[in-house]
Amino acid sequence: MISQIDKTELLERFLHYVSFDTQSKPNAKHSPSSVGQMKLAMQLQKELIQLGLENVEVSKYAVVTAFLPANDPNLTKTIGLIAHLDTSPQCSGKNVRPEVIEQYRGGDIALGIGEEFISPVYYSFMQKLVGQTLIVADGTTLLGADNKAGIAEIMTALSILQKENIPHCNIRVAFTPDEEIGLGIHYFPMEKFSCDWAYTIDGGEVGELEYENFNAATAKVRFFGRSIHPGYAKGKMVNALTLACEFQQIFPVDEVPEKTDGKAGFYHLEDFSGDIEQVELTYLIRDFDEQNFAQRKAFIKSQVEKFNAKKGLKKPIELEIQDSYQNMYDVVKNVPQSIELADRAMKAVGVKPSHKPIRGGTDGAFLASKGLACPNIFTGGYNFHSKHELVSLQGMENTVQVIIEMLKCKGL
Repeated sequence: MISQIDKTELLERFLHYVSFDTQSKPNAKHSPSSVGQMKLAMQLQKELIQLGLENVEVSKYAVVTAFLPANDPNLTKTIGLIAHLDTSPQCSGKNVRPEVIEQYRGGDIALGIGEEFISPVYYSFMQKLVGQTLIVADGTTLLGADNKAGIAEIMTALSILQKENIPHCNIRVAFTPDEEIGLGIHYFPMEKFSCDWAYTIDGGEVGELEYENFNAATAKVRFFGRSIHPGYAKGKMVNALTLACEFQQIFPVDEVPEKTDGKAGFYHLEDFSGDIEQVELTYLIRDFDEQNFAQRKAFIKSQVEKFNAKKGLKKPIELEIQDSYQNMYDVVKNVPQSIELADRAMKAVGVKPSHKPIRGGTDGAFLASKGLACPNIFTGGYNFHSKHELVSLQGMENTVQVIIEMLKCKGL
């Protein structure tokens, strides 16, 4: 079990990391998209060196890599641990003011001065957290558990391994920028991260073990209009806003995020921007099944063609589709030891594994596309990307225990 001193270290690390403003910036072209990510990367480099890791480097893209050789000649596997530096662009991560709630007694949690509440009426999982130590923000920002919790858990596990000289395999560590906008992983130095398999420490509820995710793409549909004084617009004006609204009605009303779960795919209108002259709609396309995913992309293409044929516009609407990431299971299934080891480690420390699909993506999905199996493991956090984000200290301890147990490589 983790000692009280280690609990304090874990909490202090986490509280320190959330003080860095590492919010990623939408539509960024270069990584890191925020200065805070490089600042945190440099801080982690310093700490990794202090912990005795080797080849500790920070790239110009704020990717941190390090290596800890095995201390037992019989442990020949090399396992990677990955967490991302950035926080979501959907909610501010500046001047985070964390609050520690000892022995949560149940009921609503008032954030800051009480204008925001986290309530079990909306979040039934809170019933499982009664008696635990919870960390929340003050209701003006997100907390940053996604993924500062993962970073703190990896760093604490490394610290314990070194202090207690626990037998472990070869370990590669990476901290990546701009995961939330799918940008930073494209600068990942695969040549410096050779390993048998890896884990992203980026999940939520205790026990989560994820190795299936959406196939993902982004579609941008552009509409072009012609503006003129509305009093004299008959037969002359072409309203791009009206065209875009009409096009949006084509999509199946039940195939949206708010009406789907499990492995059901969807179309998600993420952004609607523009004016009479020009409008751009941004859609997220998601599906676990590769064939269904292809059909979803084909559906949008066909609807654009039909819309153009129907309207006979002088300047037809335009479509751009870009794939984002693929289902990692196609790679992970060929490395079953990655799942088996995580399962055994969880059970060994008293955590019940919960295999579930990721209704989103992680850096692991991109790494899988490069041939590296990379399942995702829980952090003990909840309500990511929002002011209602929280993390359980006991859940974080569980993650540290699981990481240490995995790195012992028992049964391999």
